[in-house]
Amino acid sequence: MIERPGVESAGRRTALTVAIVSHGSDVQHLPGTLASVNAAAARLDEPVQLILVDNGPPGPERARQLEAAMAKWCGAHETVSGQGNIGFGRAHNLALTRSRGEFHLILNPDVELAVGSLAEGMAFLRSHPRCGMVTAAVKHPDGGLQYLCKRYPSLLDLGLRGFAPGKVRRLFARRLARYEMQDRINERDTVWDPPIVSGCFMLWRTATLRVLGGFDPGYFLYFEDFDLSLRAASHTRLVYLPTISIVHYGGDASRKGMTHIRYFLASAYRFFSRHGWKLY
Repeated sequence: MIERPGVESAGRRTALTVAIVSHGSDVQHLPGTLASVNAAAARLDEPVQLILVDNGPPGPERARQLEAAMAKWCGAHETVSGQGNIGFGRAHNLALTRSRGEFHLILNPDVELAVGSLAEGMAFLRSHPRCGMVTAAVKHPDGGLQYLCKRYPSLLDLGLRGFAPGKVRRLFARRLARYEMQDRINERDTVWDPPIVSGCFMLWRTATLRVLGGFDPGYFLYFEDFDLSLRAASHTRLVYLPTISIVHYGGDASRKGMTHIRYFLASAYRFFSRHGWKLY
């Protein structure tokens, strides 16, 4: 059940909060994301809260784009804007302060959900109290599997995966496959305790995420999901659940220009300084 505008009261508890942070050109994928969330939420006989945090540049054109995107969502929602680009983690923490859900979904604006994804994830969490978060089987638009669960990275792993040309990556294919957990991640097997999961889809027990304090706001972009995954391991168990299927349209930092590369390097330095340096 999707709640309709005007039926909520302040502070009312909901089953699920869906939190999306949008910035810049990702608004082009947002209508598809919201349409897929709408279809998945319609499978639930429970209320769903949507929070959209807009980190994008203000202006009438962006306002029109967001309004058109929100037309794909049939229920009540809240848009948080005016704070400027405060970074991915801090923006999601804003959404967490407004969350009323038993569960809290951190979702990228360039992701589309299979229709049963929300029901599958919530049912798993309810039947496995030791699990505090589930992540999904992530597909490329062409249907190929993305390996977004990771083992602890070395500097060499990150350099190869993010910046090395294809010929060099092929020379280290076995090493990168191990880093990406290709020996364990597939479309059939549930995997408990992957060390690192992607922030493009994280379905949390809200109480667990609040105990963790959400994302570390010191990461402007990149590695905030690595950090949160490692911190979560001391409080709960994470699960890769392939019965949840999503399509992810995201790209690598190296393809987005020098600004994103600087964000990546600054966040990598913060991550390794906190969790331990590993050269190779």
